[in-house]
Amino acid sequence: MVGPTGSGKTALAIKLAQHYGAEILSTDSRQIFKGMTIGTAQPTADERAAAPHHFVDELSPEEEFTCGRFERQALELLDELFSRGDYVVAVGGSGLYVDALCNGMDDMPLRDDAIRNELTKRLNDKGLENLLQQLQQLDPEYYEQVDRCNPMRVLRALEVCLSTGSTYTELRKGTHVVRPFRIIKVGTDMPREVLYDRINRRVDLMLEAGLEQEARALYPLRHLNSLQTVGYRELFEYFDGNCTRDEAVELIKRNSRRYAKRQLTWFRRDESTGWFSPDDLDSIINFIDTKKAE
Repeated sequence: MVGPTGSGKTALAIKLAQHYGAEILSTDSRQIFKGMTIGTAQPTADERAAAPHHFVDELSPEEEFTCGRFERQALELLDELFSRGDYVVAVGGSGLYVDALCNGMDDMPLRDDAIRNELTKRLNDKGLENLLQQLQQLDPEYYEQVDRCNPMRVLRALEVCLSTGSTYTELRKGTHVVRPFRIIKVGTDMPREVLYDRINRRVDLMLEAGLEQEARALYPLRHLNSLQTVGYRELFEYFDGNCTRDEAVELIKRNSRRYAKRQLTWFRRDESTGWFSPDDLDSIINFIDTKKAE
């Protein structure tokens, strides 16, 4: 199950897991980390009690968890889960993780240390916007999709463009692997104004639940890739004195809305995905059952 942030994926995944007697595998690149409960909207203790969840609240933010590692461990876990039942509900909004699980990782070039060092220096000296401008010139299609708050994703895409002369987008469109299980894709969506209102309210609820205190506890780790995440980055700027708290909150809301828009752009590439309101459970179950019977 895919969809933009704030579109009701968690609640729907639990309903589907209960209906099909399934367990849930998170395809969110941040929910796996401990101490990031509020900022990554991890399922609550009650939600996790309602259906077994995997890849949630398992690793230290200091531990590296790459897309390739996710693919390997997720496939190993699926072997185990399918030995216990016919269905698994995979849910999350990280497009690269979803693609890795469903289609396999593309055969990307190895890291080029010279280019990586040069780009890292530019990132430190001139900021992320400098790299984003070049990425927009070299690969405008991926620029529209990339998480622009994640410097490592931007840096890697630029590194590939510069080292190969091809775009990151072109190299990502490799031959898809065939998985030993059937994949049925469901997307959650709603009118844009409704989604944006939900996102704004969600940020308010996160702050009421203690997001600022959570971010302060994570502040010593702010340099880690796992913390280059909407919700934390803006509060870190506030802690550093670069903006007011009110400005940080508005930036979280704005950046969350922009991220949701990019997620939709990414996921709508796949024409096999059935899109539904997260409240239309009967239609979603009918779609899944129909696809399963084909």
